[in-house]
Amino acid sequence: MKRIFAFGAGGLALLAVSLAAYLSLKPVPIQALAWDGKPNPGYVGAHAANTRLSGLKLIDTGKESGPEHLLVRTENGVQKLYAAFESGSIVRMNLDGTNQETVVRTGGRVLGFDFDAAGKVIAADALLGLVSIGPDQTVNVLASVVPDGNKRLTAIQYADAVVVAKNGKIYFSDASQRFGPAQFGGTFEASVLDILEQSSTGRVVEYDPSTQQARVVATGFSFANGIALSADEQHVFVAETGKYRIWKLAVSANNLQVSSGQSSPLASVLVDNLPGYPDNLMRGLPTAQGTPKLWVGLVKPRTALVDAMASKPWLREATLRLPRALWPVPKPYGHVFSLDESGKVLEDLQDPSGAYPETTSVTELPDRLLLQSLHAKSIGWLPRVASASPTKP
Repeated sequence: MKRIFAFGAGGLALLAVSLAAYLSLKPVPIQALAWDGKPNPGYVGAHAANTRLSGLKLIDTGKESGPEHLLVRTENGVQKLYAAFESGSIVRMNLDGTNQETVVRTGGRVLGFDFDAAGKVIAADALLGLVSIGPDQTVNVLASVVPDGNKRLTAIQYADAVVVAKNGKIYFSDASQRFGPAQFGGTFEASVLDILEQSSTGRVVEYDPSTQQARVVATGFSFANGIALSADEQHVFVAETGKYRIWKLAVSANNLQVSSGQSSPLASVLVDNLPGYPDNLMRGLPTAQGTPKLWVGLVKPRTALVDAMASKPWLREATLRLPRALWPVPKPYGHVFSLDESGKVLEDLQDPSGAYPETTSVTELPDRLLLQSLHAKSIGWLPRVASASPTKP
C-alpha cells in the first residue's frame, strides 16, 4: 500500500508540474501588459444597489437575438423601432414589436448605427468597417482603413459604435487595432482578448462624407466602445470599456494619445472607476430642467479576481490556457444609468439577478425605456416612471 500511495503521490506531483508548465508555456494570442487599476468602489453612492431594472417587459424578436443597438425614428408620422442583431440584420418594427421586417443583412455584425440627413443607415459593422446602407439595401463600405499619425493606412479592425453629426460628419469607434472579430472568433471573444491584454489600441475616428476622408480623433483606449455627441456637438463622449471609464473629447482633436489617462485641454475623463464595464452611450431626452442627458449600459459587473489581475499580466495570459468555461467572465448583472454632460449621475437602474443579460444601454422615449443587450433573445422595456425611488434588493 505504501508503494502504491507513493506512486500515486508522485503521479500527482508530475501532473501538477505538467499543468504548471502548460499554463506557463502554451502560446496565447495576447501579450498582456500590467496596468494600475483602481479599487472597485462597488455599489455605493449614486450606484447604490437597487432593483429598479427588475421585471422588464419583453418584445419577442423571433429567431433574432442580441439587440445590441436600438434607434427610434418617425416615418410618415409613425414611430418605428430599429434594432441591430447578432445575425448581422437590422430589423424595423412598431414600438410594440409588431410588423417586424428585415431592413438589411450586412453579412457582418452591426454593433451601432445612425441615420444621415438623407435617411441612409450609417453603421459600424464589426467585420466590414464603416458602412452606408441605402433604401435598396445595398451595403457600401465608406471606410475600412484610416491613416495613422505617420500617414500610413491602418485597417479598421473592430468598428463598434457610430453617431452622425448635424454637419454630416461621422464619428465612430474602432475598439481594437489588435483583435478583430473576423480573426479572433467573434465580437465577444475579441473584446475579451483586448481587455485582458490592455495594450490600449482602441481609437475614435472621424469620417467626412464630403471629402470621403477618415482621420483619427484620439487613440490609446482600452477597448473604445460607445460613442455619443454632446448637445452642442463640439465634443464626443466615448466609453473605455477595459478601464471602466468614459471620456469627453473635443471633436477638433487630431490623433490625440490618451493612454496615460491624463486630462488635457482636448480630452478629459468624464466618469472614472465605474463598478462595471461601460458599453454603449445613447443620447437621452433632456431633463425637465432642459439638462442634456446620456444613458450608459454596464454590460458586466467588475469582479475582485479580474481587478486583482491588473498588475499580473502573466496571470491574465494563464487564464487563456484554461478551457473557456473557466475564464473569469463576470456573472450577469443588469445595470444602466443616465448622467449629464458634467458626469453627474441622474438615474441608476439595476437588476442584480441579471434576468435580462448584458445590458448595453437604453433608448429613451417619453413613456418608456427600451433596453439593449449583447445576447438577449428579446428587447426589454420598462414603462417610464418619474422620480422612482431605489429599492434595496
